[in-house]
Amino acid sequence: MDARQLNAALARHPLTRCGALDMHSRGWVYPKDGEFVHVVNRQWLIALGVEQKLLPATVIRQTTQERAAKIEAEQQRKVGRKELRDLRDSVAQELLPRAFTSRRTTWAWIDPLHGWLVVDAGADAKVEEFLEVLLRSVGDIQLRQLQTERSPSSAMTEWLATGEAAPGFSIDDDLELQSASVGRSVIRYVRHGLEGGEIQQHIAAGKVAMKLGMTWNDRVSLLLTDKLQLKRLAFLDKIKEEAEQSAQGADEQFDADFVLMTGELQLLFKDLLLALGGEAQPA
Repeated sequence: MDARQLNAALARHPLTRCGALDMHSRGWVYPKDGEFVHVVNRQWLIALGVEQKLLPATVIRQTTQERAAKIEAEQQRKVGRKELRDLRDSVAQELLPRAFTSRRTTWAWIDPLHGWLVVDAGADAKVEEFLEVLLRSVGDIQLRQLQTERSPSSAMTEWLATGEAAPGFSIDDDLELQSASVGRSVIRYVRHGLEGGEIQQHIAAGKVAMKLGMTWNDRVSLLLTDKLQLKRLAFLDKIKEEAEQSAQGADEQFDADFVLMTGELQLLFKDLLLALGGEAQPA
């Protein structure tokens, strides 16, 4: 579908405020102004809003215990397990309308030219939540998780063993190694030089790289994981200066940042796929 059709589909499922008895509400919000799909340079930006009630379990437990103690004191009897569960549910329903709410946003970039859907989320659960709402909102799209011919773990381990990363990349100073043995012992290096024989000794002993800090073309730093996730993604000063020079005002800066980000990541993805043997075709 094109951006107009996607915008219409998302507009049917906007974020609404939590009702009195709702724990959470999920729906689409404007990434910028007045449209659910923000289009710049043929790239799309969409945003999922989530509003959630803040009702700590400790508050429910404490209030339930107070109610149970009052019943026991007044009726001279012990509150049973089932009654305690029912009392806990009743307390939760009573407190829910008065609970504070928090709101967060999960962003995603769609590159219709290359078929990418990139979700900006630090946890797998948030990615799954985003995809669930997207598929429910749109329905007739096919998503396939990216798989590469070579696993990131084996490639990162080889780069460390040889001391040389793939073309376009350099190795930084963050690393997580994991043993393949039953205990699966883990060694982490944070802001620690990875040169020398210590790393090679760990690899020779059977440990493999699960996370590796890298920099791409002196423009983007990242932490590559064995699941092919890019964490701690950061655009370096060179890119930030280019964005600032190409924009005047906050609105233009937003779009300039988006254009530079998508342009850089398209090239980074291309080099990373080459480094991992290309995309694995589905069976």
